[in-house]
Amino acid sequence: MRRKAVSSSVVASVGYDADSRTLEVEFHSGEVYRYLDVPEFDVARLLRAESLGRFLNEWIKPRYEFAYVQRR
Repeated sequence: MRRKAVSSSVVASVGYDADSRTLEVEFHSGEVYRYLDVPEFDVARLLRAESLGRFLNEWIKPRYEFAYVQRR
């Protein structure tokens, strides 16, 4: 999945596949996670958030299942 770099102290890049509703997040630590069955409007909210890390912790992580993908 292609990811785009974002401006965040915690998140390095974000990608989204609309067909599978999969959000992929790469953290500056090098870890990559996929969040499953995430609607597109929540991804848009994430990308507009004042703090991507806070939005992930408060909205995405508690609501969506995830899978660890890799560490850089």
